[in-house]
Amino acid sequence: MKWKIRLSAWSKGLLPCGRGLTQRPQDPGRQGLLRIQEVRDKLREIVGASTNWRDHVRAMEERKLLHSFLAKSQEGLPPRRMKDSYIEVLLPLGSEPELREKYLTVQNTVRFGRILEDLDSLGVLICYMHTKNHATKMSPLSIVTALVDKIDMCKKSLSPEQDIKFSGHVSWVGKTSMEVKMQMFQLHGDEFCPVLDATFVMVARDSDNKGPAFVNPLIPESPEEEELFRQGELNKGRRIAFSSTSLLKVAPSAQERTTIHEMFLSTLDPKTISFQSRVLPPGAVWMETTKLKSLEVCHPQERNIFNRIFGGFLMRKAYELAWATACSFGGSRPFVVAVDDIMFQKPVDVGSLLFLSSQVCFTQNNYIQVRVHSEVASLLSKEHTTTNVFHFTFMSEKDVPLVFPKTYGESMLYLDGQRHFSSMSAPVTSRKGHLVDL
Repeated sequence: MKWKIRLSAWSKGLLPCGRGLTQRPQDPGRQGLLRIQEVRDKLREIVGASTNWRDHVRAMEERKLLHSFLAKSQEGLPPRRMKDSYIEVLLPLGSEPELREKYLTVQNTVRFGRILEDLDSLGVLICYMHTKNHATKMSPLSIVTALVDKIDMCKKSLSPEQDIKFSGHVSWVGKTSMEVKMQMFQLHGDEFCPVLDATFVMVARDSDNKGPAFVNPLIPESPEEEELFRQGELNKGRRIAFSSTSLLKVAPSAQERTTIHEMFLSTLDPKTISFQSRVLPPGAVWMETTKLKSLEVCHPQERNIFNRIFGGFLMRKAYELAWATACSFGGSRPFVVAVDDIMFQKPVDVGSLLFLSSQVCFTQNNYIQVRVHSEVASLLSKEHTTTNVFHFTFMSEKDVPLVFPKTYGESMLYLDGQRHFSSMSAPVTSRKGHLVDL
């Protein structure tokens, strides 16, 4: 099957090409755009966050004064259109080569972990544009990333020597949550070509990030926008259904139970009549041997505008560990195909110890499904709390071994990995080097 890119209505020409945060000339299509390195500065301005760690307590106390600007109900907020939140942002790797070092890998490709950081910041800015309150300079809302629903890659390679452009807008709104569609393009010749499609879910909290807050309703203005909004509703329903059938809540399906039992039988030693004697089939490895772990000390430098650890930083660290796991397992440089179902379950405080554990949980042909579990502990406490679970799909340059679970817990990880792999939009067929690297 051919790879499919789910482009939003904006990529199909529903908005003028020149529309962004600031107007720009049609050609060459890069002048006047907000730079990606300015996005976080813009967010600090909107929230009133301090750039100095020593001032963060005072800045957060000042935000409490914005409580009076919070809406009592969604009906009290003016409706917004999709184009009100539409933005285009430039990552000028080609035109500003001094920026390139931050995004460069040793293989002279673009670091996908850095792209995840940029997408996270951009998604928050898009939501602030949707919820902009003209009565106050600073926003009374605290908007945070709740879920990375899906990131799909296409075949276009990412060159560190060509400009990249991001675009995005709010595509669906609930009472306190918003779905954001974002695309990424890279310059090839005189044209920006699509390379990535992402769907994030953001939630609005009150001024001091303690409770939920209402957001402006969204009014579709065309059949294409109505379809986008309808898809957002379907996505919400799909997430609820996926959660309700989680292997942490209900037993595997009959087909899944059969799969696990057949795998178990294939590992029994034919020389003995025993369930305890296990041997690996040819060309397979035990799942328990595919683990990698890392530890991060969460310093103030990595804080977000609300003085918690930046969600994009967490995604970058998890991705890089997953990439290393897939590389070590597959014996060749892997390429990311999809990222999905990253749930931000608990914020990470500055000063925490961040423990990351990565494991290959499913393989098929040259695909590697990697799961990364994230948990934190304070410097004084030994109690660990889960903050995130990340799911990454990689493609190796060659076929990889099958992974076999030994325990019931590993069997559940295998089935969960299989489910996430099966949720990909379509299998990817790619020539060497055509997907993004570490």
